[in-house]
Amino acid sequence: MKLLEGVRVLDLTNVLAGPFCCYQLAQLGADVIKVEVPRSGDLARQLGADPELNQNLMGASFLAQNAGKRSLTINLKSSAGREVFHRLVATADVVVENFRPGVMDRLGLGYEALRKAKANLIYCAISGFGKDGPLKDNPAYDQIVQGLSGVMSVTGDKQSAPLRVGFPVADTIGGLTAAFAIAAALFRRTGSGQGEFIDVSMLEATLVTMGWAVSNWLIAGIRPEPMGNENMTASPSGTFKTGAGLLNIAANKQEQFETLCELIGRKELATDPRYANREDRKKRRHELKADLESALTGKSAKEWSLLFNQHGVPAGEVLSIPEILEHPQITERGLVKHFQAAPGTDREIAVVRAGFRLASGDPAPASAPPLLGADTETILQELGYDSDSIKTLKKDGVV
Repeated sequence: MKLLEGVRVLDLTNVLAGPFCCYQLAQLGADVIKVEVPRSGDLARQLGADPELNQNLMGASFLAQNAGKRSLTINLKSSAGREVFHRLVATADVVVENFRPGVMDRLGLGYEALRKAKANLIYCAISGFGKDGPLKDNPAYDQIVQGLSGVMSVTGDKQSAPLRVGFPVADTIGGLTAAFAIAAALFRRTGSGQGEFIDVSMLEATLVTMGWAVSNWLIAGIRPEPMGNENMTASPSGTFKTGAGLLNIAANKQEQFETLCELIGRKELATDPRYANREDRKKRRHELKADLESALTGKSAKEWSLLFNQHGVPAGEVLSIPEILEHPQITERGLVKHFQAAPGTDREIAVVRAGFRLASGDPAPASAPPLLGADTETILQELGYDSDSIKTLKKDGVV
């Protein structure tokens, strides 16, 4: 039995934060029904690097976050569509949406309205800034949140900052935060029978993951500054040039620094007064980096990484996305799930699974991402609609 087997989730979300949240739940066994707008569906169906897939409403951005789900199209602006949705909610455990605050209330489908159909409903609203506050009505995009949250201010170095993180980190963190909150609410409900309204702010979710960047200001009064590939908490800790390729080294402990110096043939650096203790090394990090890099030219990043890790010095190559996806560490643990013939595509589709493993059976999507509305008729039948009623709903553009 999967962790969320028997849980039904209605996914009304678009693009990334919400779909990513519900994708995690689907991998854990939840029956995730993606409720989409007829004819167009999730905007992510038209997003991605492959124009042909976008044209087929199976864009790479959609494929990445929607495996293991079923697709039902409903026009929620129609009274008949809202009736279908109310009937669906009565069978569900969780509703997830990422509209701007107030949109679902105006449709008559907000939390207070839906809990009348399902008293113990767990309702999760994901938005850029939460349901209240002066920014609540602003549109939320990952880059906007990255800029507002301070993420960009500490990304890059003094010449390049502020710099956007190279993937949609705020969207992803928002989705993970929502999945965590939903799982916690489901756990409580098993004992109390109590539902919940969950208000996820991407801005706040991002801020609380920023660690020292926030705590150094809140607690120590130190304004965070962009440091590029250097780690402000220790030295040598950052990215170093080698004979071939870049290498990240995190010799944060005294014994790791001493071992590092010995392994590169520069044992005298460990007793050099300039680098005697942690704070000295932080003050002279650039001098120390130059000394280390002069010795690191003797081997490749791959060779140094193997040697350092064998002796307890944390290190790792700086790899590209294709390189890490082909790395034995990833391939042997089966992170990537392959679908031989995904609907609406002419090729094998590969997606990444959850970032953890379970002794009882690893999380994975049970099916390929669905075509728009692929499961509409089946789900309507599950709700008790007969064939004539379904034909009428289709004729009227409700589904």
